[in-house]
Amino acid sequence: MVNNKITDLGYLRLLSRQYPSIRAVSTRIISLRAVLELPKGTEHFISDVHGEYESFRHVLKNGSGIIKRKIRETFGSRVSSAEKKQLATLIYYPQEKLEIILRDVKGKKRWYRTTLLRLITLCRVITSKYSPSRIPHALEGEFGTLIEDLLQSRPDERNRKAYYKRIIDTIIEIDRADDFIITICRLIQRFSVDRLHIIGDIFDRGPGSEIIMDTLLSYHSVDIQWGNHDILWMGAAAGSRACIANVLRVALRYGNLNTLEGGYGINLLPLATFALEAYHDDPCSSFTPHPSGGETYNRKTIELMARMHKAITIIQFKLEGELITNNPDLGMANRNLLARIDYSRGTIDLDGTGYSLNDTNFPTIDPDDPCRLSDEEEEVMSLLQASFSHSEKLQRHTRFLFARGSIYLVRNSNLLYHGCIPTNSDGSFKDVEFGGENYRSKSLMDYLERCAREGYFGGRDTEEKSHGEDIMWYLWSGSNSPLFGKNKMATFERHFIDDKYSHREDKNPYYKYRDKESSCNRILREFGLNPKRSHIINGHVPVEVKKGESPIKANGKLLVIDGGFARAYQKKTGIAGYTLIYSPRGLLLASHEPFESTLKAITEEKDIISTTVILERSPRRLRIKDTDQGRTIREEIRSLQALLLAYREGRIAVNE
Repeated sequence: MVNNKITDLGYLRLLSRQYPSIRAVSTRIISLRAVLELPKGTEHFISDVHGEYESFRHVLKNGSGIIKRKIRETFGSRVSSAEKKQLATLIYYPQEKLEIILRDVKGKKRWYRTTLLRLITLCRVITSKYSPSRIPHALEGEFGTLIEDLLQSRPDERNRKAYYKRIIDTIIEIDRADDFIITICRLIQRFSVDRLHIIGDIFDRGPGSEIIMDTLLSYHSVDIQWGNHDILWMGAAAGSRACIANVLRVALRYGNLNTLEGGYGINLLPLATFALEAYHDDPCSSFTPHPSGGETYNRKTIELMARMHKAITIIQFKLEGELITNNPDLGMANRNLLARIDYSRGTIDLDGTGYSLNDTNFPTIDPDDPCRLSDEEEEVMSLLQASFSHSEKLQRHTRFLFARGSIYLVRNSNLLYHGCIPTNSDGSFKDVEFGGENYRSKSLMDYLERCAREGYFGGRDTEEKSHGEDIMWYLWSGSNSPLFGKNKMATFERHFIDDKYSHREDKNPYYKYRDKESSCNRILREFGLNPKRSHIINGHVPVEVKKGESPIKANGKLLVIDGGFARAYQKKTGIAGYTLIYSPRGLLLASHEPFESTLKAITEEKDIISTTVILERSPRRLRIKDTDQGRTIREEIRSLQALLLAYREGRIAVNE
């Protein structure tokens, strides 16, 4: 098939502005063809980090063991195990580790010389698979030109041996070795991973979601597939009151207010004041927080948080009931729970079954209009809504999530998404109706993503924005949400009903069929991928290793990399997370033991203990020509070849 673009003279004239001569076009074609033969960049996949910023940043720094493996391969038995361990820790935390090493080291100059030579050697190995044109862009600062020169030289080259040695000696003599080491360690980290993929759920449970977001903002190459916890915060930033109430409830449930107050500057005083007044004589015992990040609180703080937790939970149910009533398309009438309570008897009817409530203290609910906020609740929500809208950091992070994120991503023969593809009980894709139109699988995800973007970026007070905000809440907990994947979120049942059968949250049939290779192949074809060489990379539902569950599904077609980064899940899963590496040699799955602390990693060199399994070994080293980037480069080459022909035939004037 002929690409019309490359035969269009208008397009070629525009291209000629960038490449105004035969020489410029020829040089670019030569360069691009050479780049196609370089090894593909290493991709790093991480999922469900849930605010565990220390573990996350460490896994990011060590590349799930990539740097350790490179050290072993580069130095072998020539360097002792203890020295390799120290070198790895130095690369992860150069500034902090340098202070500790130099405090006790004997023969400082010798240590500097040895360390500098090893770091330069390792950096040369790691950067060797990149085009030389990419290196200088990462070498800004005072040492850029110097490092570039050292990477292109070798200390054993006869003509440059003295030159190389003099550079190293001078760096040490003029007391610049520390800064040089820090710079080159960061460069090694930078080039160990070409692209980072976050398969959802950055937020909630752990203590530092905003720290993770700050880290991602400065990362060189990242994409994010939204999880339901992420879209909840994005909806809150957009102004959705139902999303705001859920964000606060989850934070109070896990006793994690640091992200809200310290991280994003959300003022919780109005909620605290209201809760103390409305629930002053209510112990709110079933709303006692369960801190998951190691926080400790005194008794009075716990009691206050329990009252705040109940107050915002009741507000949440009211807001959700109103939203459900206003959006019959969502098909969630059975989850307008406050309207299903018999307040005189203290019972609720759920899907034809009656249950007694264990708590009937509802001082703010009008049984005749249960979803109406009281005047005091209305004031609290107005103040909270303003606080979320005016949080500069939250808005910056949300814009980044929209700019770098999506519900799904197709990249290099991999399909990435957080939750599920809504599926019928027979394994077929489920049709979900919105506005009289049916959507399923890919079209459903595309539609919901468009709505979410309208919910944040849409015009103020427009119907599109309001609907988009409601869809963001639906993506958080809707029965056919591809980010949630369950029939309900049983928050009400867990708090107000003792019968644990009512607490069940049934998973979408997708989670049964994703074990079948035929089902995964059908999903891959739906997204335009060849099942013979493609994979689905999934998160959201933790793999229960303790029960013998495997993260490898459907004969390796689908990989689940939620293994329990969040401490709240680790008792259930038995490990502390999976990560995935896609290198030129193939796919590697790493399982991680719990991370003790950054302090111990630096002082005691306690790295995360990881076990790596080779999932798929490529018969040959994958090159850039085998990737999506390679396809883009080949298209550029075809356009340049057409421009070259136009120059030679005189259809476009040469500016030489």
